Amino acid sequence: MMKEENLYWKSIIPGPEIPKRMYAIIECPKGTQNKYEMSKNTNLLKLDRVLHSSVIYPQDYGFIPGTYADDGDPLDILVLITHPTYPLTCLEVKPIGVLLMEDQSGVDEKILAVSEFDPVYQNYEDIVQLPQHFIDEIQEFFRTYKNLEEKSYSEVKEWKGRDYAHMVINNCVEAFKKKFGDIAQIHP
Repeated sequence: MMKEENLYWKSIIPGPEIPKRMYAIIECPKGTQNKYEMSKNTNLLKLDRVLHSSVIYPQDYGFIPGTYADDGDPLDILVLITHPTYPLTCLEVKPIGVLLMEDQSGVDEKILAVSEFDPVYQNYEDIVQLPQHFIDEIQEFFRTYKNLEEKSYSEVKEWKGRDYAHMVINNCVEAFKKKFGDIAQIHP
């Protein structure tokens, strides 16, 4: 097992300007059916599963380093971006909302963010500015992506805006510090 200070999810700071500008480590690029997860004990990316439903990730999906969510994992994040990146890409992003969900593990919050360097999305400041179809497409993905998997479910509860997303991020940064101390020190 690697030392905690060498694990990306524990050693990289959550962002350059928490909670307004964050880092997202991408696990699943836009357009894939493969569900990758970073190992909590190594920096290896593992194939968790191929999605059982005929759906693809609508945008880049990953986690915010230096955070600890209620499910015991780093906080999930979906990044609106024109073209897919690659697994383990670190993006600087701006959170604009949060999707509140429940799954077999309990409460599951997913931050929605935009890439700071994508001219198509960079000017969005809050989820209310997005075309409704973007929201509907993302919601439909998370509502159905576990449908054919045994002993799994996902239920979409509601969307909240930027201010609520900032609160969720701050809570997860504080939960990380409480559990692990101030070990997230690396600036990517």
